[in-house]
Amino acid sequence: MTTERGFFIGRFQPVHDGHLQLIEQIAGEVDELVVGIGSAGDSHSVGDPFTAGERVMMVTKSLESLSITTYAVPIEDLNRNAVWVSHVQSMAPRFDVAYSNNPLVVQLFTEAGVEVRSTGLYDRDHLKGSKIRQLMIDGDDWRQYVPAAVEDVIEEIRGVERLRQVAEHDDF
Repeated sequence: MTTERGFFIGRFQPVHDGHLQLIEQIAGEVDELVVGIGSAGDSHSVGDPFTAGERVMMVTKSLESLSITTYAVPIEDLNRNAVWVSHVQSMAPRFDVAYSNNPLVVQLFTEAGVEVRSTGLYDRDHLKGSKIRQLMIDGDDWRQYVPAAVEDVIEEIRGVERLRQVAEHDDF
């Protein structure tokens, strides 16, 4: 029996319920899933407040209940689109299919000969990292949009306090 392994990349700043719904959809189609933590070198800014390690914790703890094996892999930005797919492939376990709705990501994987499948989008009016981060900064209810495991990680790392502090000094 051959194992089909999928790949899904995101920045996960933070992991939210939309990500979880996408991952659950993908988990119904493949045997194993590699979750790429994009922009792994970025942290401590309004747009990217959490470190790669913190995001690995968010992903790992959020996906514990899935019935498939998942791997969370940090992927640093390369800023060279022509070789980005080979960079991803060098950093991740082998995968058979990539999942994305991002036109550039779809184009790059397609040009590299990797099968790409699109995913649904879930409640994009509320389930956007930028909106959730703004709720954190403003002191509004952000918890309703993230899995409980992510809320626990953000509390453990004092993520809201960090985000508010960098927001005071970051032009966004």
